[in-house]
Amino acid sequence: MKTMRMLLLGACLAALTPAAHAAPAVQAQRAQTGSEVFYHIFMRSFRDSDGDRDGDLRGLTEKLDYLVSLGVTSILLTPLQPSPFYHNYFATDFRAIDPDFGTMEEYFAFVRAAHKRGLKVYLDQEIQYVAEGHPWLTEARGNPRHPQSEFVLWNRPGNQEPEPFLKLPAWPSYDGSYIGIAMIDMRKPAVKRYFRDLLLFWLDPHGDGSLRDGVDGFRIDHMMDDLDHKGRLTNLFADFWAPIFAAVRARNPKVRLLAEQADWGYGEDWLKRGDADLAFAFPLRGAITKFDKREIIAALRETRARTPAGKGQIIFVENHDTDRFATLAESDPARLRVGAALNILLSGEPLIYYGQELGMRGRTRTGGLSDAAHIPLREAFRWRRDLEAEGSAIWYKSGRPGWTQRYNRSGDGVSLEAQEDDPASLFNWYRTLLKLRAERPEIRTGEQQILCDDAGPLLCILRQEGDSRTLIVANLGEAPAEVASGLKGAVQAPLYDLITPSDRPADMTAILQPMEVRILGSK
Repeated sequence: MKTMRMLLLGACLAALTPAAHAAPAVQAQRAQTGSEVFYHIFMRSFRDSDGDRDGDLRGLTEKLDYLVSLGVTSILLTPLQPSPFYHNYFATDFRAIDPDFGTMEEYFAFVRAAHKRGLKVYLDQEIQYVAEGHPWLTEARGNPRHPQSEFVLWNRPGNQEPEPFLKLPAWPSYDGSYIGIAMIDMRKPAVKRYFRDLLLFWLDPHGDGSLRDGVDGFRIDHMMDDLDHKGRLTNLFADFWAPIFAAVRARNPKVRLLAEQADWGYGEDWLKRGDADLAFAFPLRGAITKFDKREIIAALRETRARTPAGKGQIIFVENHDTDRFATLAESDPARLRVGAALNILLSGEPLIYYGQELGMRGRTRTGGLSDAAHIPLREAFRWRRDLEAEGSAIWYKSGRPGWTQRYNRSGDGVSLEAQEDDPASLFNWYRTLLKLRAERPEIRTGEQQILCDDAGPLLCILRQEGDSRTLIVANLGEAPAEVASGLKGAVQAPLYDLITPSDRPADMTAILQPMEVRILGSK
């Protein structure tokens, strides 16, 4: 939720100036870096099963076969807990499911159905704050005898004046309401035990060690060592997160922990001192979305240098907090194909944000602090040409300007119905790339070498494992360029076109048009 944080920083910068299982040896048992493809779902917007226009768990379960056919391996869900906010960050009950999404039994049915198909499930957890309506805040305010009296960070005796999220005591929501958000006192032993047990609950809901209904990992939202840079809750990596992560791994050594580094940097400290398994490659995302060769190369090198051994990076071009990639690429088909190739074929673990594979558009609205600004990034997944067709999760239709200023429109070509039978569609390009990734070990886990490191327009990335090689060549310039012009003899053995297979080696003197990408490989 960095975007909310950045909105407040811009609005009031002056206010923010400084004033019981034995843990096994788990490192070798952790999932191999590069082994997953995440599909990131904004839950309220994915699929509606009951006609109320809210995405729900039954709708998601009904569409699991779509995710299998696309070629992803893991589902990352935005928070499911009840919240007064439409995005469900800032919970009012950490161990419940928002009724808009369904019941706990429907949640378990979803997890079992996903696991049956070989899909992993990851839950997003925002556990550093509570929203107005949570008993820790609402019932404990002014009541020091409340059983969880110490769970909120209070600024005055008698449980008065909770420390707010950033510096704003109440945050505006898209419906015009203002909702208080308070910081949790993460120093307290009881709080640490509660959240340790919370993650263990979602990991092993029945407490029997079977993990049959349990998640495979967590994303930690807005993870920080000094929460909101206030100097109130510090050393959280060592004192809060690392011990909780250790307890989770002791229950399931294969669990994976994803850290959203709050500074959107390289995540080195989050991986080292915070002991997360994966961070998000934000600097690389910024470079890819600008199609800047020098920035991409620099970000690739810095990301590699600052990622500790045994840890990984999630490669992405958009998520629920960023402008949609299609909007940044001006919906240009060639740019969308280049971005998809880099997203899926570079070293790391790719993440696809729901609808990205269709070219869904959206840009953050400027002005104000309301979460309505981000609705364009979270519009309904486009199952049908008709945006209002059955199953479309257009929950924002009643909320102006979320509906009147929407980016995605009926009949705009950006839907699964419009693209699934078109071999040249963006959707089928994503399927092709994901199939390549699944079939070729060097793409999943191989070494990565930067070729064409010159002033020319070609970005050339070689992925290699043993004798198996894949070469990605993209022309990021404004003029045509010959493939071999940038390689300068760096690749000697014959390579073959992996997109349009042929028994003949690829012509390395072929000309790439601006924003054209070729994917070549060994037999």
